Amino acid sequence: MFYRVQSVEAKDDFKLSVLFTDGVQTEYDVKPLFLKWDVFNDLKAIKGLFQQVKVDAGGFGISWNDEIDLASEELRINGKEKRN
Repeated sequence: MFYRVQSVEAKDDFKLSVLFTDGVQTEYDVKPLFLKWDVFNDLKAIKGLFQQVKVDAGGFGISWNDEIDLASEELRINGKEKRN
């Protein structure tokens, strides 16, 4: 199944609040990625970069720049669903 991101917001402690087009909202913790992929360490090292997160065209992912991105499937499956 394809999940589409409607909006994303950078939160404290390298967490993302992600709203999908079907109304599901998740909280995704980016910190574990610092140990998996070196490129994600730029989100810590470059002041203000983490807050520049945006939804990619079509909503099939998010990105910070041309090198750092995440697929919508990753955000949905490994994010913690938030109940309203």
